[in-house]
Amino acid sequence: MRCPFCGAQDTKVIDSRLAGEGDQIRRRRECTVCKERFTTYETAELNLPRVVKQDGTRAPFDGRKLRAGMVRALEKRPVSTEQLETAINRITRKLMAGGEREVPSLQIGELVMEELKSLDQVAYVRFASVYRKFEDVNAFREEIDRLENQPGPEARRQQLDLLSGDDKNK
Repeated sequence: MRCPFCGAQDTKVIDSRLAGEGDQIRRRRECTVCKERFTTYETAELNLPRVVKQDGTRAPFDGRKLRAGMVRALEKRPVSTEQLETAINRITRKLMAGGEREVPSLQIGELVMEELKSLDQVAYVRFASVYRKFEDVNAFREEIDRLENQPGPEARRQQLDLLSGDDKNK
């Protein structure tokens, strides 16, 4: 691995740990020349389906585009990088598990909205407003009304805590 600071070819691994949901390896490295430290992530290279866009064109799946869209929606929201990575990994696994060679971009958008809804409702509405091309304030209002009628991510976590708490008392 080339050092990102000085460009030297010789770096050594100081520490390796599982990252995400166990499908990545996080490595701390140190350059043997300049002694700077940096982190790398190693993942298996898998064949993901090609994306069929709305205009009919096809493109290879690009995880960077997926991450960029989700980061944009989550900007200035209280969601950790680890939560984001976990959500991205879940989307990627769902795409691979489908076994399809091609996937419509609309399907990927729906998977992103599903993940964002469970992470942060504001980020979900931000993404949905662009993805669903809300034309006016009423479209926003309808989506927010739908969200208000569903328990939020924090309420769901508390419900799960209550359920798991019952097991401890028995």
